Amino acid sequence: MDVILRRFAGVVAGAVTAGAELLLLALAWPLRARWAPRLVALERARLRTLLGYDTEPGDGRHVAYLAARAAVGLAGGYLTVAASFVGGLFVAGAGWVLATGSATPVALRFPGVNLVTDSLVVGLAYGALLAALAALACWATVAVERRLAARFLGPGERERMRRRIAELTATRSGIVRAVDDERRRIERDLHDGVQQRGVALAMLLGRARHRPADAADLVDQAYAEARRLLDELRSVAWRVYPTALDELGLRAALAGVAERSPVPVILHYRLDGRPAPEVETALYFVAREAITNAVKHARARDILVVIGEDGKAVRVDVSDDGAGGADPSGGGLSGLARRVSALDGTFEVVSPAGGGTRVSATLPREPPCD
Repeated sequence: MDVILRRFAGVVAGAVTAGAELLLLALAWPLRARWAPRLVALERARLRTLLGYDTEPGDGRHVAYLAARAAVGLAGGYLTVAASFVGGLFVAGAGWVLATGSATPVALRFPGVNLVTDSLVVGLAYGALLAALAALACWATVAVERRLAARFLGPGERERMRRRIAELTATRSGIVRAVDDERRRIERDLHDGVQQRGVALAMLLGRARHRPADAADLVDQAYAEARRLLDELRSVAWRVYPTALDELGLRAALAGVAERSPVPVILHYRLDGRPAPEVETALYFVAREAITNAVKHARARDILVVIGEDGKAVRVDVSDDGAGGADPSGGGLSGLARRVSALDGTFEVVSPAGGGTRVSATLPREPPCD
């Protein structure tokens, strides 16, 4: 009901401003550069607060919009108010008849049909008919005004092209930074893990070479270190890109992440078929990074991963019950945001302090072709 009242008020207010706009167009045309932007700002506020439509900023054609919507607003507002007023009179008359019991017969003559009813029924019928007409006029006026705003106030084709080029430039730079960040992470993993174990293995073999008496024990230690080195190499390779993602798909790759996690991970996979490889890879890295952060930084006890689809979009949500307070501008999360943005997706992090964290990404099932 509140929405209906706001739409009705918006149409009535639009009829009032339409009259002022027509007067200014007729009498103050030479000064249109002064008053047109102010009237457009007023119309934007009316559209946003009363008609529930927030216009996209752009290089709009203000005067053309004011002329078109003035005609629509005046006609639609008149029909809406007139039908509401006359319908209200019929309903009020029917109420008076019902209250006083003064109903009178009314003869209705149609071609080939003669009906006799009373004034109460006529008042209610005409009141309902005019109320429906008023609602239809209000709905049509709101719909046409929204279309006019989108056509005349939004960005033109040239502006949309400029914005798209700027967006593609930004996402390209972002993905380059994300790749560089990933390379730095791989370098740190190799330096802090694989390289250190390789040095330890070399030292053990060197000691075995120079101390024959302890060679058997040192070779056993070197063998154990070599096994740990292989495990570390396998772990680094898995973090770079899991072969299971290509061979078995996203469900199997995330199941592997869940198995390796020291924190219980519940996975709900609700995709029919596999999305495009680029999208599947992005979903995987979003889920994996969110799980890693929950384990390392949030001290979570349970993690929930939900992957679903809605029409042509796929979505991943990773929630945990950890400490919260995750910083979306941090290296890992900002890199994920750039990766998702490069595929025309949206990325969101909700992490109130002490309230857990939810990381979400929505991507088109097929990547953009431009």
